Amino acid sequence: MVEVVIEVEGLRKEYDGLVAVDGIDFSVRRGQVFSLLGPNGAGKTTTVEMLECLRSPSAGRVSILGHDISQERSIKDRIGVLPQGFNAFDLLTVRENVEYFAGMFDGSVDVDGLLRWVKLDGRQKELFKNLSGGMKQRVGIAISLVNDPDIVFLDEPTTGLDPSARRDVWRMVESLSGQGKTVFLTTHYMEEAEVLSDYICIMNNGRIICRGTPREIITEHGGSPVAFVRGAGEKGLRLLQEAYPDAALVEDDLKVPVHNGRRVSEILNMLDTGEAHYDEIVIKKSTLEDVFLRITGKEYIQEVEGDEE
Repeated sequence: MVEVVIEVEGLRKEYDGLVAVDGIDFSVRRGQVFSLLGPNGAGKTTTVEMLECLRSPSAGRVSILGHDISQERSIKDRIGVLPQGFNAFDLLTVRENVEYFAGMFDGSVDVDGLLRWVKLDGRQKELFKNLSGGMKQRVGIAISLVNDPDIVFLDEPTTGLDPSARRDVWRMVESLSGQGKTVFLTTHYMEEAEVLSDYICIMNNGRIICRGTPREIITEHGGSPVAFVRGAGEKGLRLLQEAYPDAALVEDDLKVPVHNGRRVSEILNMLDTGEAHYDEIVIKKSTLEDVFLRITGKEYIQEVEGDEE
C-alpha cells in the first residue's frame, strides 16, 4: 500500500469574514508529483502556506508524514520549500548561500554533492547576483534540499525562465520523484503540470472543483478533438455546413469537432469531392489548459507575490 504523506480534511481559512479556503479535502502519496492549480484568488497560496506551517487554519486538519501539524510543528524540519519569487543573498557566493541555509538545520549536508546534482558545481564561487534566472532557481532548489526533506514544496519554480532552463527544472522534479521524495507543485504553466504531475487538484473560489490524473481530467472535461483544415476557407465551410453544422471558420481555416477517425475521412472526402482547396489537416486534442479554461472560465495569470488573498 502506497503511503499517504499529506492528508487534508475540511481545511478552511477565513480573514475577517472572507473565506479564502472553504473546507477542502485531498491527500498526497509518497513519491508523487502533486500539483495544485487554480486562477488568481482561488486559495492556492493560502493552502500551501498552511501546509508549510506559515499560516494557521481556521478549521480542519492537516497531517504531514503522520503528524498533525497543529500539534507538532517540528515537521518543518522534514519539508523543503522553494517559495514563489525566491531570492537569496546577492553578495554571497552560490556555495556560501547553500551553506548558510544548511546551517539552520541539525546534521550535515554534502554541499558539493548537492551543487553537482543541480549542476552548479562549476559556479560555486560566483556571486548570486551575477547568476541568470535559471541558475538562481537551481540555487533555490539546492537550498530547499539542504535538510534532505521528505516533501518538497515548489511554488511557481519556472516562472520567468527560458524554455531550456524550464526543462532543466522539469528534469530535477522528475529526479526528485524518482528518489522517492514527494513534490508539491504549483505552477501557472498548464503544459508543465500536464507533463510532470501524477495527480492534480484544481481550485476555484476556495474549493477544489476537479481532481484526478492529467489523463483522467482531460478525458472527463476536455471534450472532443478538433480538426483544423488549413486554408479550406469559405468554400470548405459551405461544403461541410449541412452535414456538420458545428463546423466554423477561424480566419481561413475550417474548425470541425471530430469524434473518431471515420469523421475525419468523411470530411476530407467531401472536400475532395467538392474540389475545395486545403493545405493540411491538423487534429488537436484537448489539453489541460483547455480543461482549465473550460471549468474555471478564467485564464491562469501569474500571481504577483502577496496579491492572492
